[in-house]
Amino acid sequence: MTTAASAPGPVPDEGEVVTYERRGPIAIVTMNRPDYRNAQNSVMTYALDAAFERAVEDADVKVIVLAGNGKHFSAGHDIGTPGRDHHVEYDNKAALWWDHVDRPGGDQRFARELEVYLGMCRRWRELPKPTIAMVQGACIAGAMMLAWVCDMIVASEDAFFSDPVVRMGIPGVEYFAHPWVLGPRRAKEVLYTGDRFSAEQAYEWGMVNRVVARDELESHTMELAEKISAMPQFGLALTKKAVNQCEDLMGLRAGMDSVFGLHHFAHAHNAEVGADSLGGMNAKSMKATATTATAQKYGK
Repeated sequence: MTTAASAPGPVPDEGEVVTYERRGPIAIVTMNRPDYRNAQNSVMTYALDAAFERAVEDADVKVIVLAGNGKHFSAGHDIGTPGRDHHVEYDNKAALWWDHVDRPGGDQRFARELEVYLGMCRRWRELPKPTIAMVQGACIAGAMMLAWVCDMIVASEDAFFSDPVVRMGIPGVEYFAHPWVLGPRRAKEVLYTGDRFSAEQAYEWGMVNRVVARDELESHTMELAEKISAMPQFGLALTKKAVNQCEDLMGLRAGMDSVFGLHHFAHAHNAEVGADSLGGMNAKSMKATATTATAQKYGK
């Protein structure tokens, strides 16, 4: 979710917001903004894309692991850090559309989110190599999109998930995979309430492949990646395409297209009746609302 800012300044240089490491046949791509719980700005998005492309082009890489540095995997899209960069120009890689900068109103939001959010996630879902999300701590809203595009998710026992954007009056994040990864009734519960759900719940619902102790997360993920890497590379690529094509035949891609329209209708409605396209919410108020809702749920 984005909204225009008045007279935005330059984006601060935060160094490597994504790191890349190779361990034998495994590439480890790590989000590296731990001070902001790995909130995703455009700098990070395009750094992730470059790292994924590097891994795909390296013939010796068989499996890609996506990780987050620090206590949390990711708090989702950047809607409030000093490095928020929705005003920055970029070279489109995911969608053949014009740049969002200097476009008015809904044109700006649609152009940006088609490229940076929905488009990039679809691009990464189609990487021809197996991908594993290694998730600890928070995996919220836009972060679930990143985990969902991966072929498998390994989560630590302390991991938790949520998509609270209905609090903004918006029907879920842009990569709307909820009914397919959670099932329709769980998807409605998660969206209607905005509640967090645990790694164990995610496992029971079929969203997460494995749940392990926090101190075993990396070793367990790497062991799984090593096992997968022993399979023929082209066979893995075709198998991934086969499963993805079946998901699309179940309506995944068409469903996302239709919900993306509803998503932007909600943005436009918010901008027309309120102060901004996010329904007046920001990172601080979203966190406060989520904390209050959790306390009420557990009677604290």
